[in-house]
Amino acid sequence: MRAVVTRVKSASVAIGGAVVGKTDGGFLVLLGVHADDGETEAEKLASKITQLRVFEDESGKMNRSLTDVGGTILVVSQFTLYADCKKGNRPSFIAAARPEKATALYERFVALCRERGVHVETGEFGADMLVTSENDGPVTIIYDTREL
Repeated sequence: MRAVVTRVKSASVAIGGAVVGKTDGGFLVLLGVHADDGETEAEKLASKITQLRVFEDESGKMNRSLTDVGGTILVVSQFTLYADCKKGNRPSFIAAARPEKATALYERFVALCRERGVHVETGEFGADMLVTSENDGPVTIIYDTREL
């Protein structure tokens, strides 16, 4: 799995003009699922993200986690994180999981974050979404479970 995690002051996702998910402070997570991913990758990623310490403490150091600051997560599916642009000008998405598998692992990732006590909102898997964010910092971390 790949995740682009951005610390945000706010973020929302809309479908057809209606907001379906939002956070008023925490993380915007763009999540891609690889064809070879499974439960283990979802567990690793949920653990890493929910414990990521990138919020400032009283000394101004990035030392607090999402749960320490009462932040929330907005998760948006993004198969394009597995784009292969090595040949030509049109990306290939062959490494991305098929929708049936990707949907299940996306939903499992969300459930695992919730099990860790974090409020999570989402977009709609496979929908054409408009994502808006007010980045904080900016702080952006990229995770790839193959590198964990």
